[in-house]
Amino acid sequence: MMNRRSLLFLPALLPVAALAQPAVSVESPWTRAAGQGATGAGYMVLRAPAGDRLVGAASPAAGRVELHTHIRDGEVMRMRQVPAIEIPAGQPVTLAPGGLHLMLIGLSRPLAAGESVPVTLHFERAGEVQTSLAVQAAGARGPGGGHRH
Repeated sequence: MMNRRSLLFLPALLPVAALAQPAVSVESPWTRAAGQGATGAGYMVLRAPAGDRLVGAASPAAGRVELHTHIRDGEVMRMRQVPAIEIPAGQPVTLAPGGLHLMLIGLSRPLAAGESVPVTLHFERAGEVQTSLAVQAAGARGPGGGHRH
């Protein structure tokens, strides 16, 4: 049962509860199966209620991880490294095949379907966020393992 003195502290606790929300959320992180030494890609949906920027990433499963996008160069789509990925306040940013994604370069081990790959995402405001990419089959088009038809 709360007494009068307890009620005085209740308003002070409310802002703390609001701050407990994660600065960045990572949804449905996944990758495709790939061989050792190959290059893999990481996909996910990022949300930042107050906005943020993904400025880098790392994984013990890769020699390096880069932020990439696809751009049209005449009639050809090409991948290009980008310095950061903007996450507007309250808007989801999807990293997906054919768009923004992580490049896992120089895989130190094969990635087999059913496994997971640890990744550390580096955000400008939120700092480091740990996640794991669920490894799907080599031809997967989504986190549930959907294939092209």
